[in-house]
Amino acid sequence: MEKQITTDEIMVTCIAHQVVDGETVAQGLATPLVAAGYLLARLTHAPNLYFVSAIGQSICREPAPLSLINVETLWLDRALTDVGFTRAAADILPSLRPKEFFRPAQIDAHGNFNNVAFGKDYLGAGRSHPRLRLPGTGGIPDVTTYIDDIYLYVPRHSRATFVNQIDIRSGLGYSPERRKGSGPAYLVTDLGQFDFANGRMRLISYHPGTSPGKIQKHTCFELEYAAELYETKLPSPQEIELIREVIDPLGIRKLELLGGPARKQLLHEIITLEEQNQGLVSKVYTVF
Repeated sequence: MEKQITTDEIMVTCIAHQVVDGETVAQGLATPLVAAGYLLARLTHAPNLYFVSAIGQSICREPAPLSLINVETLWLDRALTDVGFTRAAADILPSLRPKEFFRPAQIDAHGNFNNVAFGKDYLGAGRSHPRLRLPGTGGIPDVTTYIDDIYLYVPRHSRATFVNQIDIRSGLGYSPERRKGSGPAYLVTDLGQFDFANGRMRLISYHPGTSPGKIQKHTCFELEYAAELYETKLPSPQEIELIREVIDPLGIRKLELLGGPARKQLLHEIITLEEQNQGLVSKVYTVF
């Protein structure tokens, strides 16, 4: 029996469909869903992409495949130039204005988001003791002030992420500080796709197996709904084959949808497979 299409594969395909041929796309650290989406786009409708990678702060014409144990070497070996983080955030990204998908830890109805810490007292006397310290902002505060069309993704849609008020703002959405008409353009989660019509988060499609009502229950604020709300189209057979057999046969993309022991177990399994199955990995590498 054919393997059922999974949520991660739907998200990868949704991300790929947002990519336009000839664009420069930026990849952050530990974002395999986004990387898989870019590679899917390159192998289908967008063969002429340039890649800006946070891994080594490099610019590449040829992308690196997904990997855990070899990812830094792969990107650095393919780099046209290595620029360093400060120059990338302050000089390169503002001039290239690449398409990049950011992953918020908290997000409000207007697309402002937080990747610093959970706990409102973090800004006050308890600054050194947040309830939960997050990975940090990277260059998000820099680039979200000038990018007109911010793209976002959330692998696990929940009320912990979609909140009425974020604890700290590290990513700028539709706010008085921005010029009129600029802010997030698109968001995909494991439940659906959204835009920000009128500066507010709006559901445009719900993935198979879920519903608008379920998505609303997983969101603290009231969602808006597109007039032509539809069920997300499943990936094509060609897209599924590329994702499973060429782009990510090790299943690295699945790590973003897991947490706790399940994620730890998959990490160990992927590392073991990559160490023991270099023939498969080498075959995948040659595609890119």
